[in-house]
Amino acid sequence: MVRTGKEYLQTLKDDRAIYINGERVKDVTTHPAFTGITNTIAGLYDLAWDESQNMTYKTEDGTLANKIYMIPRSREELKERRLAISKWSEATCGFVGRSPDHVASFLAAFASSPEVFDRGGEGYGNNVLNFYKHVRDQDLYVTYVIIPPQIDRSKAAHEQEDKFLPVGVYEEREDGIIVRGSQMLGTASAVSDYLFVSCLTPLRPGDEDYALSFVLPIHAKGLKFYARPGYAEKSPSTFDYPLSSRFDESDSLVVFDDVFIPWQDIFVYKNIDIVRAQFHETPAHVLGNNQAQIRFSTKLKFLIGAARKVSAMNGIDKIPSVQEKLGELASIAASVEGNLLASEYNCIIDKNGVARPNPRFLYGVVGQQETIYASTIKILRELCGGGVLQLPSSYKELINPETKDDMYQYIRSTGVGAEEKIKLFKLVWDIIGSEFGGRHQQYEMFYNGAPFVTKGFSFRNYGYDEPVQMVDKFLGSYSLPTQVEELIKKI
Repeated sequence: MVRTGKEYLQTLKDDRAIYINGERVKDVTTHPAFTGITNTIAGLYDLAWDESQNMTYKTEDGTLANKIYMIPRSREELKERRLAISKWSEATCGFVGRSPDHVASFLAAFASSPEVFDRGGEGYGNNVLNFYKHVRDQDLYVTYVIIPPQIDRSKAAHEQEDKFLPVGVYEEREDGIIVRGSQMLGTASAVSDYLFVSCLTPLRPGDEDYALSFVLPIHAKGLKFYARPGYAEKSPSTFDYPLSSRFDESDSLVVFDDVFIPWQDIFVYKNIDIVRAQFHETPAHVLGNNQAQIRFSTKLKFLIGAARKVSAMNGIDKIPSVQEKLGELASIAASVEGNLLASEYNCIIDKNGVARPNPRFLYGVVGQQETIYASTIKILRELCGGGVLQLPSSYKELINPETKDDMYQYIRSTGVGAEEKIKLFKLVWDIIGSEFGGRHQQYEMFYNGAPFVTKGFSFRNYGYDEPVQMVDKFLGSYSLPTQVEELIKKI
């Protein structure tokens, strides 16, 4: 089934241990730090539930499911999946990075390749399949934590001063394991149903106790979430902070205080090779990044739309230098969208019959994402100038009899009233200047890891055989002058 937003909100009313501002949250659906994002996610579920949106499909088992869980088997199904995910991205303007479709992409990929998990022992592949079908058929929201805490990054997990800083196996029992430690970066985990736990960063020999993949419900006993400051909590109104108030998905340090994990919820156990293989030998990394690039492309469109409106409102859009900046933004957005479509059109059908987006084009954008986003924000800043700084502190200046006349007189543009101008410039400030905006710039910079990691994906997946062959062919088309070759033979 595809659940409604109301049903999603109801599942959040459990005994989950979420802490913010030194207090445990009683109800994430009503707490000011989380109510904006929970209502946004509920809206996404309502969108998918609406049959006119065409966001559902018939599964291999004959059930009806959300297309975010689809295992694409052809170019056409990749397109179907993209169109469905795009509807959610457009609803959030690309500003919710860990919406339910992200980890759903990873789980679909895992389920397409259970044999990878069976290399760790009989039954792990079935665990993957059973969990995938459970969350798919119940339309559940899964987030993940796949990065260890930043304690001493020069050391491997087993070399840390305390054995249980990153999450690891504390005790093995007949019915499962006890895990202890912590993990980051739990984006949106506080408002999801399940948590997938593993390690994306490379593990070394000796790290076997940390070479895990497992799932658990957010309300599991001993599982604790320490959320960063809530930007929505500080927003006086949606008018003043339209993005912060609705799309702040929160990030959390996740602590595992001797949490029990039954064997049926474990995908990988003490196997360094398979922890890496789950991401790169299955289609998980490419399908997960495909969803991410659909979102990123949507976000860039939204940003250049804001830039175009600001330029027109300020009456500078006819200036050649401004048009040059707008053209640069258009080139960036078109390139990202073009690579997304190229990766889909030139997809590769793997041995299990899964349509994988072509990694040459997919990772071409991944390798540039941190510079692309920073460049886009820089141009948007330049086009706005000081206009985003000269705004009323809140919407209340527009309704206070003592201040409203000044607002309507002095904060306007030709043919544009104060309310419309302030509304647009408040939006732009939320993109480039608020805490929410700063978090997103940092987020996009490290979305897929450090720059050397993301560019490494591009290096490994471009496919250098073709360009090298072109050079070799050209080099073979000419040679040294005959007299020089004869002279070399005599030496």
